[in-house]
Amino acid sequence: MTVEPGTEHVRVVHDGQVLAESRRPIVLRETGCPVRYYLPPEDVRTDLLTASDTRTHCPFKGDASYWSLPDAADLVWAYPDPKPEVAPIKNHFCFYETETVTG
Repeated sequence: MTVEPGTEHVRVVHDGQVLAESRRPIVLRETGCPVRYYLPPEDVRTDLLTASDTRTHCPFKGDASYWSLPDAADLVWAYPDPKPEVAPIKNHFCFYETETVTG
């Protein structure tokens, strides 16, 4: 697993609404998993998200908390207290559907 600052321009759109847009993602690469972009909270429309009761545990990253939209449960997650190996992702938001913007 690797964690590094990214230079990609990434955007998250759900039902035509931009939920997040960032040019400073944290890129997490994990064997056997898709590349994940963790976005700083300042680049996420947190005002549109509602905290969920869902919690999951990853042996490599730690315990994740989730947020939802009215029509999309557990759409986004974050690690409030990640393991030291992935400390840069602390409190950054990750979405299932993230697009890389080119041009």
